[in-house]
Amino acid sequence: MFHGVVPPLCTPLTEDGEVDTASLERLTAFQLDAGVHGLFVGGSTGEIAQLTDAARDTALRTVVRTAAGQVPVLAGAIDTGTLRVLEHARRAQALGADAVVVTAPFYVGVGEQEVRAHYELLHAALELPVVAYDIPSNVGYKLPPGLVAELAQAKVIAAVKDSSGDLEGFRRVLDGTAGSGAGCLTGSETLADLAMASGADGIVPGLGNVDPHGYVRLYEAARTGDFEAARAEQRRLAELFEITTIADPRRIGRISGALGAFKAAMVARGVISHPYTQAPLLPLTGDEARAVAERVSSAGLGQVH
Repeated sequence: MFHGVVPPLCTPLTEDGEVDTASLERLTAFQLDAGVHGLFVGGSTGEIAQLTDAARDTALRTVVRTAAGQVPVLAGAIDTGTLRVLEHARRAQALGADAVVVTAPFYVGVGEQEVRAHYELLHAALELPVVAYDIPSNVGYKLPPGLVAELAQAKVIAAVKDSSGDLEGFRRVLDGTAGSGAGCLTGSETLADLAMASGADGIVPGLGNVDPHGYVRLYEAARTGDFEAARAEQRRLAELFEITTIADPRRIGRISGALGAFKAAMVARGVISHPYTQAPLLPLTGDEARAVAERVSSAGLGQVH
């Protein structure tokens, strides 16, 4: 289950902040047509921290229904405390998710033993596989590679999604989890080729919403040992990733700029209808959205039919 290209899907929204299910169906079909190996609903790229519980459920239900068993669907069960995460995870299971993706607890400061207990309790209480999600920029805690290795070897976690940006730490995770059967996925858009060359099992790229075909090509090249082709694809994708820097950082934050760019790019490609983001995130201006569309067009990415 935990290999290949598994894009963390954006959550298309209507003007009033509800899930745009028609756009999400098109986005899901677009990903499947590109040959992705799984779909991740309710990650940071999906604005999981901003969505209501009802919107989380709607997004997951829509993707599970549209994917119809063609690929595994991973669901984010992300919240501040273990019992809140458990509640989300049980709903995700009921809605048809194949695995749940879980960060360390946040808002409260936690230590390693508390994080260990968090994952152990979830593993014991759930029938679904648990994926550890390392994203210290968002939760304020870096999963220690040694702890990840121990949890993997004990079968508490079935995989890890590393969005730390720490390639050296990721290599320690790869070494520590060897032989456990746990999948190791990188969340980096721009270092995916290096992660694959180091032994990663797959890629979870937010930019995959915009260009899933490129990441599938990168993965397939790396999987067959053609790292020259993988590097060439990575260079092209890294240039495309520059759309995340177009928004004025004096007006909106980094997350708004990145997610706004992804959504503006998908609107330009005809995949989703609107570039709305969920409050408090703010969308790109018209000029910024046009600049994104120009970059997308110059990258050779046209309208999706």
